Amino acid sequence: MRDTQRTVVVGAGLGGLAAAIRLRARGHRVTVLEATEQPGGRASVFVRDGFSFDAGPTVITAPYLLQELFALAGRDWRDYFELVPVDPFYRVEFPDGSCFDYVGDEERILAQVRALSPRDVDGYRRLAAHAERIFEIGYLRLADTPFDSLSEMLRVVPDMVKLGSYHSVYGLVSRYIRDERLRQVFSFQPLLVGGNPFRTTSIYMLIHWLERKWGVWFAKGGTTSIVRGMVRLLEEMGAEVRCDAPVEEIEVRDGRVRGVRLEGGERIACDTVVANGDPVHVYGRLVSARHRRRHTDASLARRRLSMGLFVGYFGTRRTYPELAHHTIVMGPRYRELLEDIFERKKLADDFSLYLHAPTRTDPSLAPPGHENFYVLSPVPHNGSGIDWEAEGPRYFDRILEHLEERFLPGLRANLATSFHVTPRYFEDRLRSSQGAGFGIEPRLTQSAYFRFHNRSEDVDGLYFVGAGTHPGAGIPGVLCSAKVLERVVPALDGVVPLPAVPA
Repeated sequence: MRDTQRTVVVGAGLGGLAAAIRLRARGHRVTVLEATEQPGGRASVFVRDGFSFDAGPTVITAPYLLQELFALAGRDWRDYFELVPVDPFYRVEFPDGSCFDYVGDEERILAQVRALSPRDVDGYRRLAAHAERIFEIGYLRLADTPFDSLSEMLRVVPDMVKLGSYHSVYGLVSRYIRDERLRQVFSFQPLLVGGNPFRTTSIYMLIHWLERKWGVWFAKGGTTSIVRGMVRLLEEMGAEVRCDAPVEEIEVRDGRVRGVRLEGGERIACDTVVANGDPVHVYGRLVSARHRRRHTDASLARRRLSMGLFVGYFGTRRTYPELAHHTIVMGPRYRELLEDIFERKKLADDFSLYLHAPTRTDPSLAPPGHENFYVLSPVPHNGSGIDWEAEGPRYFDRILEHLEERFLPGLRANLATSFHVTPRYFEDRLRSSQGAGFGIEPRLTQSAYFRFHNRSEDVDGLYFVGAGTHPGAGIPGVLCSAKVLERVVPALDGVVPLPAVPA
């Protein structure tokens, strides 16, 4: 095989690792280059004082996508990591003391809807049926379909119009549900992929049915166990995964990829690059402007970015067995808070939170008798100008105080370890433009054809996977982006795909 018949994957996030597995199975000679000291990208891990904290994604849905990857090499995914179901999927807590356990079983959902708002029982049935129709088109038909041309987009427009995709997620939910608390329960999901429920197209209601269909899962040992399993599989397949290898430039000549140059000066020749990173950063920092006719600096600057994330990690010397694995803590404001975050770029006095208690499912993530937590708050991205060096510690203390008052009595007296990350972490370490937590915002005008394409229009041989490209953020989204590559990356001349090794 010629040296130039090599594929370099830039970034070892879940999307990059999945792309490397799929392309290696097709016979590509694959090298994965990760800028940081460990694979995983957003799904890396922090180990502090005997506690293991997932740095990023914690909710596993559509596990069949992981099963597919290992089957490509004839392996059984269960030999690499273990998934366990989470029930309830999320417990949603409201300021008035009421709560809602979001689960997969419709009768359990209807019983809770009836308890909060009897008049919305039939409305939920109709909402769920609508979400299922959106899922069948928006996910089953389109999630792993490339949108390289406007004609491909136009073919699905009639179906999207028929399903009301011009509505926002919150707008669609409000057509069926009248109770404000239930409107929040069934509309917050776009926040899991970086979208404002009041601005995100209702096609993202597919998340509701995706969770209903395949459930919500947790990986024993944390999401990092999936990362380790994927890296191990790649090594068994003969691919190379290198950490501490930041790419400084994607080299282009005569309009196509010729190689990559690392920050230390090393050059790796290749004719295919798969970028598992924020496309705004990749185009703006790694590809010279003279090679970008479409994705100019001015065009990149017009992209609307998702919100930022503030994430606090802490371990306690006592346990809180009454908590659910996933808790959504709603604040006193919903629409107004999201306007502060997405539009006004203002750090508000109030907040809504996602509280993750993984030791509820896997006690091994903390020392015996201890508890492991992760609390996430949506905040403005770095375009806000917020001084996180000053505000970060104060903001974290306010969050801990709020959690202590409502859910975790004696929290601060029992802290064994704590630290936090801000949008600065996402910009500096993860190379996400403006520290946006999920890349570009999933508005209608930045979805499908209008999102960054999986195949670059500017550079032959350059492809994209991950949260910033089609179909979008979230673990199912980034894994599906790797499936898209099988439709857009040409087969290698004279190269036979690797035979699957029997499990």
